[in-house]
Amino acid sequence: MTASVVAADLMHSFGRGAAQTRVLHRLSVEFWPGEVTLVMGASGSGKSTLLAALGGLLRPDAGQVSVSGTMLWSLTARALERFRYQHCGYIFQGFNLFPALTALEQVALPLRFGGELKARAQARAEAALAEVGLSACAQLRPSELSGGEKQRVAIARALVTQPRVLFADEPTSALDSSNGERVVALLQDIAHLHGTTVIVVTHDPQLMCHAERVLQLRNGVIHQDQRMAPAVRSPLTGEAA
Repeated sequence: MTASVVAADLMHSFGRGAAQTRVLHRLSVEFWPGEVTLVMGASGSGKSTLLAALGGLLRPDAGQVSVSGTMLWSLTARALERFRYQHCGYIFQGFNLFPALTALEQVALPLRFGGELKARAQARAEAALAEVGLSACAQLRPSELSGGEKQRVAIARALVTQPRVLFADEPTSALDSSNGERVVALLQDIAHLHGTTVIVVTHDPQLMCHAERVLQLRNGVIHQDQRMAPAVRSPLTGEAA
């Protein structure tokens, strides 16, 4: 099997001169299809910076990132934007939902932005909501959804473009422990069912049972790379969150 995401000798710092802080230090790592990898570590260890560099959202000071064989930082800004749209999905802790849009409209939005016809976009959005167990919530707006439901709408929106790689930055931090586990278990289902590479930044050790691998970062380097044996479980599609 070929690695889907490869980072080589990543270096990145914030600030200048005496105030400069190095957050990634010659970091190299590979990620594989069909797996959930948790990236963990103390605040300031470089977790979110690494995720942003891997996802093409932040250009590192040095080093390279390859996603599905494409060298991200050799692309023009326009080509990189298009590549992210076609191959990557992003989930954030704040949900990033539009208050005035229904769940169905939220999920269809990336497809409409990409030029998909309305009927086709709606059909694909309905399928994505069904996959995360939210068909019954399609016409509800964020104010009518629980925190777990909002995050599942955000997951459906990230899934609707059928990305090869899914990046999640603290996707459970705004949820209680039960809903947090359910969301990460759903991400595990997605990885297994679609062969998606799922990379999750988290502080929560309770989520480790839903990952194939855990990376521990310390001072911008990988301190520990641990293979896990997640419990066999049924897909969560249809369960309440």
